[in-house]
Amino acid sequence: MQQLKRENTHIYFASDFHLGVPSFEASLKREKLICRWLESIRSKATEIYLLGDVFDFWFEYRDVVPKGYTRLLGLIAAMSDEGIRFTLFKGNHDMWTFGYLEKELGIKVISDELIIVREDKKFYLHHGDGLGPGDYGYKIIKKIFRNKLSVLLFGFLHPFIGAGLAKYLSKKSRISKGNNDKTYLGDDKEFIPLFCKEMLSKEHFDYFICGHRHFPIDLKLNENSRYINLGEWVSDFTYAEFDGTKLELKKFEG
Repeated sequence: MQQLKRENTHIYFASDFHLGVPSFEASLKREKLICRWLESIRSKATEIYLLGDVFDFWFEYRDVVPKGYTRLLGLIAAMSDEGIRFTLFKGNHDMWTFGYLEKELGIKVISDELIIVREDKKFYLHHGDGLGPGDYGYKIIKKIFRNKLSVLLFGFLHPFIGAGLAKYLSKKSRISKGNNDKTYLGDDKEFIPLFCKEMLSKEHFDYFICGHRHFPIDLKLNENSRYINLGEWVSDFTYAEFDGTKLELKKFEG
């Protein structure tokens, strides 16, 4: 394994690439953009966190995985071989990973939350789905989708049928239709900030970083804590960078 000398130590966070929609051509163009972003940070990144919905659909059968995404997967594998640590979170679109990505790419996969401390800063990381009050319908669906019996039964479907059904549902999703709410709904309606504030009443965190919302947000929760939503890569192309001292929400111009 070749270990490259880093210019300095930076940590990066991105989410909601939703590769696969709304069309092959659009997805491929976005995949190439993401690869250019990864190449641009390659020399100084020590850790990269992808906080869910990297793929608009991902289900690993025992001997079959979704086709495509070879540029991104190959680049992640190469950067991982160089010593850059990748962590992938399961989102609500790509929660069905069962070891292939870990084995092939050398990455770590997280099902729910992850708490890390870097340079005396405490981070709470989560895709963001199901956090906070409300949204009870989705929370029930999430439990069903992650249930071992549900996964087993879906796995009995031929990949042609399973992937076809997933593609049909993806075409109806908000990201595929471009139906993204880019307006902050208010302190009493934004579920994730409400969750963050509840967490802060019990334990200190410097940063809460999530995806899922599809809206880049940098919100000051109190004098010492911030909530960052990473946005998405269909129209925002936003990510967060931690240089060891400060965390910034940035836009990749490509």
